[in-house]
Amino acid sequence: MSLLARLDRLPLSRPHYLLLLLGGLGYTFDGMDSAVVAFLLPSVQDEWGLTNAQLGLIGSATPFGFLFGATCAGLLGDRIGRKKVMMWALAVYALFSVVGALSPNYEIFLGARVLAGFGAGAESAIIAPFLSEFVPAARRGWFVGALAGFFSFGFVAAALLGRFVVQPVPEGWRWAQVITAAPIVLLLWWRRSLPESPRYLLANGRTAEAEEVVVDLEAKVRAATRAELPPVPEAVVDKPAETRKVGLLSALKYLWSGSMARRTAITWLIWFVITFSYYGFFTWIPTLLVQQGITVTKSFEFSIIIYLAQVPGYFSAAWLGEYLDRKNTIALYLAGAAASAFWMSQMTDPVLITTSAAVLSFFLNGTYAAVYSYTPEVFPTWIRASGSGLSSAFGRVGSIIAPSVIGLSAASLGFAGVFGLTTAVLAVGVVCTLLFGLSTAGRSLEELTETGGTKAEAR
Repeated sequence: MSLLARLDRLPLSRPHYLLLLLGGLGYTFDGMDSAVVAFLLPSVQDEWGLTNAQLGLIGSATPFGFLFGATCAGLLGDRIGRKKVMMWALAVYALFSVVGALSPNYEIFLGARVLAGFGAGAESAIIAPFLSEFVPAARRGWFVGALAGFFSFGFVAAALLGRFVVQPVPEGWRWAQVITAAPIVLLLWWRRSLPESPRYLLANGRTAEAEEVVVDLEAKVRAATRAELPPVPEAVVDKPAETRKVGLLSALKYLWSGSMARRTAITWLIWFVITFSYYGFFTWIPTLLVQQGITVTKSFEFSIIIYLAQVPGYFSAAWLGEYLDRKNTIALYLAGAAASAFWMSQMTDPVLITTSAAVLSFFLNGTYAAVYSYTPEVFPTWIRASGSGLSSAFGRVGSIIAPSVIGLSAASLGFAGVFGLTTAVLAVGVVCTLLFGLSTAGRSLEELTETGGTKAEAR
């Protein structure tokens, strides 16, 4: 009897939601780490008398660390297991957040921010593929999209830390980093009980261990639902384990070979488009609007409204992903982001600026929910973590170059030109996703990847 068929026929219940909570809390801290830096910059500038160039390096430190963390996590997740990478990534993030809080000088603080970003990026890249391997096909899009929604809680928490800890508390910028790291110790303790992915175990020939995980999950679902489990489809048989050693070069060679090249290209493009646009807009919007004489973007109220708009953005896209399919949801939310960016570029009233920025935040973050659902679905189990990690890492290239590209565009093209450029990038994402994206809703991971893409691509 197929272990994977037994796993996929389980109804979502308390054991699945516990996995969602433990994974989602990790994303909350990742989001908090990414967002809190903006609130630390004025304090560390005063602390060490930093130049704007040095502040720029601090701003780039986290996405730079994210890039390498995502790459390493994907490769290691396919070699040593998803769970181990999740645990070590959290530990690295927590350790270097504390180092950042205790930093005696700029150089140590900058290094700590890079390494904290490395840990956050590693975890960010591994959680979605890990949890996607536990969830039945009919609810996988909602589940992983909702998982990504936990990022939004971290951004809101970062804004609150900035307002109520960093600004008024002596040495508040140090205490804020301690606060972001402290709960992770508890999360690490909880995660000790997480099982390894049965799909990873099967792909590496560890059938007995996979059997134990599935039996245990079946028992927990039976206890949670107080009902007999659905019958197992008889026609499904587990395929023999496909064990391969994954390295950076071998992963890239496979991902860009044959029919996988199309999947890889569109997935990397989507990640780049959304990450470039997100960091391009929200890095430069406050500065550009202040230059136009509009100061509302410097207020705490503006920040908290923007961050709160993320919450319905993520969870609405997670819900729609099951009904419209992931690729259509990605295209819809990218189009919504483009339209709201154009709307914002035409506004001068502070209330309308804030409203349009909130709508832009809604759509950009909603796109992320659909992208996090889509990405693990298009890569085979043996290379799923690597494919997801490298896609996320390529997106981080967009976050690193966006501030510079937008800055140069602002100088040569002006205010409207910046919005026009980024809207064009979003439009490219919409068209390419609709034309070349893969329909994944309601289909098992094995159906999507069992022949390296050729069979699924024809659907």
